[in-house]
Amino acid sequence: MKAVIFGCSGESLTNEEKSLFERVNPLGFILFARNCQNPIQLKKLTDELKSVVGREDVPILIDQEGGRISRLNQSFWRVPPKPQEFGDLFSVDPDGAYQAVYDNALLIGYDLLTAGLSVNCAPIADLPTEDAHPVISDRSFSSELEVNSTLCLAMIQGLQDMGIIPVLKHFPGHGRATVDSHKALPVVDTALSDLYGQDFNCFKQVLTAMNQLLRPLPWGMTAHIVYKAIDADRPATFSSSVIENVIRGHFDFQGFLVSDDIDMEALSGSKGERALHAVEAGCDAVLQCNGNLDDMIDVAAAVPEISDESLERLHESRPEKTYETVHPSELETSVKKAFEVSKRVAHG
Repeated sequence: MKAVIFGCSGESLTNEEKSLFERVNPLGFILFARNCQNPIQLKKLTDELKSVVGREDVPILIDQEGGRISRLNQSFWRVPPKPQEFGDLFSVDPDGAYQAVYDNALLIGYDLLTAGLSVNCAPIADLPTEDAHPVISDRSFSSELEVNSTLCLAMIQGLQDMGIIPVLKHFPGHGRATVDSHKALPVVDTALSDLYGQDFNCFKQVLTAMNQLLRPLPWGMTAHIVYKAIDADRPATFSSSVIENVIRGHFDFQGFLVSDDIDMEALSGSKGERALHAVEAGCDAVLQCNGNLDDMIDVAAAVPEISDESLERLHESRPEKTYETVHPSELETSVKKAFEVSKRVAHG
């Protein structure tokens, strides 16, 4: 099994994709809006992906954060509120916000589970700063450490209780990036004390709480960002210093670690070279998302087999589904009511 998670090009697999996936046996797959037309089609696609690698439990990922990062077609699926709305709610009603995030995560998990998906690339623990690029902005619950860490925890718990693996991102913190890593390489030139005291601490608080609750750790996703105080030459995804000293060391994160999409323009080198660098630096697996067949062939030839240690981390990340019966309409009513109550409180 190769240490890579591939995208695919459309609403069903091409013959070439089937042949490649059968031969390579990638760890998993990630889907985007181009792959999610309607519920019947999506379930057929996820069934097809499971069949082509012969694994019913193959991880199939999606980004369903809420707001502008919602990959499921809004003509057929609910669009969750943007995370920042829950952060605003927290300032009025902290307990109500926590419950609303949890219920919202159950709803997202229900949609993913019924479609055959098993991993959601959310929540975002990044703390956006005022001068940062808006690529994060309202995708984060809040720029305040305690608010963001508390609501990240609520989302993780809700997803896990629906049997969905969450992915906490972007380790060790994307909030100070002044350029979009999809387009260019961000460089953060901030004192180490500030990074540990604020940006990195959000991840630390969430992971500490998860350990105290004796829950499976979420997956983690690396940031394509250079942190000059730690490694001035390599972005976190390629940096063994960041991964070993900060993510595995300071955070004590022993969970499953994936790269952000190696197609992003923040990274240099061929797609195969990027994949190899990420795994050599300490990522358990890489994301290669664009669905381009030539790129997938290049990555498949370069990326190694997944290690036994990584497979153990993967196994330990799988949560137990605790909700046998779900009533989506009741959960949605609960989320809407939380916002209505907050508006009444805010207006006295």
